[in-house]
Amino acid sequence: MDFAGKTAVITGGATGIGFALARQLGRAGARIILFEPRENRLQEAVEALAGEDIDAKYFVGDVSQPEEVDALADFAWAENGRGDIIINNAGVGGGRASVIDMELAEARRLYEVNFWGVWHGISTFGKRYKADGLPSAIYTVGSENSLFNALPRSGGAYVSSKHAVLGLMDVLRREAPDNIRLGVILPGWVKSELSELQADAAMDTDEFAALIFRQMQAGEFYLVSHPYNVVRMKERWDEVYGVFEKYAPRHEGDDQGDVQLWAERMRAQRTTQRDD
Repeated sequence: MDFAGKTAVITGGATGIGFALARQLGRAGARIILFEPRENRLQEAVEALAGEDIDAKYFVGDVSQPEEVDALADFAWAENGRGDIIINNAGVGGGRASVIDMELAEARRLYEVNFWGVWHGISTFGKRYKADGLPSAIYTVGSENSLFNALPRSGGAYVSSKHAVLGLMDVLRREAPDNIRLGVILPGWVKSELSELQADAAMDTDEFAALIFRQMQAGEFYLVSHPYNVVRMKERWDEVYGVFEKYAPRHEGDDQGDVQLWAERMRAQRTTQRDD
């Protein structure tokens, strides 16, 4: 996708990763619409982008409220003719209690933003993209916690919400029409207001956004940043593969139990029956 002249709608875009991505897209010629509940932060962000000659607007709202995401889409189409790109970036942290001890209401509040907020963005904008058939893009910001537990002894609600986002995007990539480009952004430790750990070891936000933007330009589905993540991923999958090898090793004919292959056989069978 050529981002010049397109409108990028970014939830949670007034600060952190969302704002840094807005700068990258804006410098490439995209028009920007930022969305989040804090109007004062949105005003500051739009002023900063305007200072770089980036066309930027904002709309106040909460991704956990589907009617407010619908209103955001209406605003994008009314103001800019269309919202060509949606970046589901809004997210909240917190919830450092153990899974057993965490208050259910707190976990639900986190999911309302981190998972259902993403769902609302995909549903609202995806339906419009599917209807008009024009080149579009849906990006969702997950986390290294979509792939493994970065802090394995706490944060079960946050980690599981990011696992859920990865699963959602993985299904979507197989369902969406060809006019919709898809990508899941998987940041590691990046300096932002969301991070409870602030240190020089965290990646600079603008450096992160520049790396991600190159992958957006390349059309990647997985958009990544922190090389050491592969070590943590390997730890998980080495254990999983080891248990399979011990208790459920591959053998001749084991493909009969594979759901994807079974579904393909059923589709082929139905096609043959129709042709007959």
